[in-house]
Amino acid sequence: MTSSPPAALAGRREWTALGVLMLPLLFVSMDVSILFYALPAIGADLEPGSTQQLWILDMYGFVLAGLLITMGALGDRIGRRKVLTAGTVVFAAASLAAALARSPEALIAARALLGVGGACLMPSTLGLVRNLFHDRGQRSRAVALWTTVMATGISLGPVVSGILLEHFWWGAVFLINLPAMALLLVLAPVLLPESRSPVKARFDVLSAVLSLAALLPVIHGIKELAKHGYRPLPALGIAVGLVLGLVFVHRQSRLAHPMVDLALLRRRAYGGSVLVNLLAMGATIGFAAFFSQYVQSVLGKSPFEAAMWSLVPSVGVIVAAPAAGALAKRLDRGYVMGGGFLVSAAGFLWLTGIRTGSPLWVTLAGSAVYAGGLVAAMTLANELALGAAPPERAGSAAGVLESGQELGGALGMALLGSLGAVVYGRDMTDAAPGAPDAARETLGGAVAVAGELPSRGQDALLCAASKAFTHGLNMAAAGAAAAMVLAALVSVVLLRRAGEEGQTDAEDSTAARRGEPAPVGETAERGAGHRPASA
Repeated sequence: MTSSPPAALAGRREWTALGVLMLPLLFVSMDVSILFYALPAIGADLEPGSTQQLWILDMYGFVLAGLLITMGALGDRIGRRKVLTAGTVVFAAASLAAALARSPEALIAARALLGVGGACLMPSTLGLVRNLFHDRGQRSRAVALWTTVMATGISLGPVVSGILLEHFWWGAVFLINLPAMALLLVLAPVLLPESRSPVKARFDVLSAVLSLAALLPVIHGIKELAKHGYRPLPALGIAVGLVLGLVFVHRQSRLAHPMVDLALLRRRAYGGSVLVNLLAMGATIGFAAFFSQYVQSVLGKSPFEAAMWSLVPSVGVIVAAPAAGALAKRLDRGYVMGGGFLVSAAGFLWLTGIRTGSPLWVTLAGSAVYAGGLVAAMTLANELALGAAPPERAGSAAGVLESGQELGGALGMALLGSLGAVVYGRDMTDAAPGAPDAARETLGGAVAVAGELPSRGQDALLCAASKAFTHGLNMAAAGAAAAMVLAALVSVVLLRRAGEEGQTDAEDSTAARRGEPAPVGETAERGAGHRPASA
C-alpha cells in the first residue's frame, strides 16, 4: 500500500480563521438558552399565554434543528462561506426584530427567523473548519474546540442574559448579537476561504421541505396533547408529521446524494450516539428553564444573582468529564457512558425533593450531580460518533449529530415544559380557583396579577403559585431522570464495544473509497476502551 504524503500543517492564518468561526457558533448556541432569565420580564411586558411562552422559548430550536441538514447540504453545493455570510445577515436582522417585538406573535416570528440564520451558520462553521485543517491531529483539536465552544455557549446564555437584565430591558439579550455579526461580516471575506463539495449534485428542495414539514406538526401536536389532553387536531398533526418523516427517510434511501446518510445512522456507534445525545439534550435543556425560573421567581434572586448561581453546577462538569475520560481508557465506553447517565439520573431524582423553602445549596448540589454525569457521558458519545464517521463524511455526520442535539433540546422544552405547565395549572386550579386565567397558566402571570392585589391576597396568590411551580419542577425533574435511565440503557445495550466496530467501519470505508485494502493490521490494536480518532 502506498503511503500518502503528510498533510500540510495549518499556520497562524488558519488558527486565526478558526477564532473567527467560533464567533457565530458561540452566539448561535447562546440563543438556545439566553431567554431563560428573560422570561419574567417578557411575560410582564408582552403578556404571552402559556402556549405562546413555550413557543417563544422553543421556536428557535425547532427551526434550527429542522434546517441544519438542509443548510449544510446547501453549503456543500453553493459554497459554505456564502451560506455563512447569508446566515450572518439573517441572524443580525432577526436579532433586531426580536429586540423590537411588541407582541408575542412578533417575538415568535423573530425567533423563527433567528433559527433560519443559526441553521445557516452552524454547519457552515464546521464545514469550513474541515477545509482549513488538513492535518488529522490539528483537525481533531479544531473540532474539539468547536464542540467546546458550542457547549459553552449554551451554558453562557443564561449568564449573559442575567447580566444584561440587571442593567437593561429584555431586548438587550438580542441586541448583543449585532456587534458580533458585524465583526463576522468584516473578517469572514478576509480570513475564510470559500469551500464546496467537488461532487456536482442538485440541491434537493423536496427533501428540505419534507424534513421541516415532518418536524413541526409532531412537536406542536405533542405540546398540545401534553397540555390539553387528547384532541383530534393535534393527534392528526402528529400522524401527518410521522407520515412525512417516513416519506423523507424513503426518499433519502433512493437518492445518490442524500441529505442524511442512512447507512451511517445504522451503525451502532453513530446511531446510538445520536440517540443518547438527543435524550441528554432533551433532559438538560428541558429542565434548565425550570431551574432559572425557580431561582429567580421562587427564591427571589435577581437576574444577575440567578445567572451567577447557575455557574455553580459547572463544578460537577469539571470533576466528572476528566474522570469519565480516564475510565474510558480502562473500561468499555458503553459502560462508562451508562454510568454517567445514571449519575445524571440520580441528580435529577434529588431535585424531585426540593420545595419552596429548600436551601439554595440543595438545588445547586443536585444540579451539579446531574450536569456532571450528563456532560461526561455526552463528551464520550460525541467522540464515539465522530470516530465512527469516515473522514469524507464527517461534515454531514456532524450535521446530523447537531440536528439530533437541537431536536432533543426542543423536544425537552416541549415535553418537560408541557408537563410542568399541566402540573402548575392543575395545582393552581385547586389552590386558587378564583384566580384570573393568567395566574393559573404561568408563574409569571401569577406574579403580574399579584402586583395588582392587596397585601394579603398578594401573599396568598404568590405562595400558591410558588408551590404549584415547584411541584411542576419536581415532575419535570422526574421526567428528565427517566430520560437519563433510558440513555443509560441505550449506552449499555447499543454502544458496548461499539467504539472498536465504528472505528474499523470508518477506516474500511475510507480505504475502499481510495482503492486501498482495509487497515486490518491496526484493528487488532484498538480495544473498546481506547479513544477513537476524531474525524
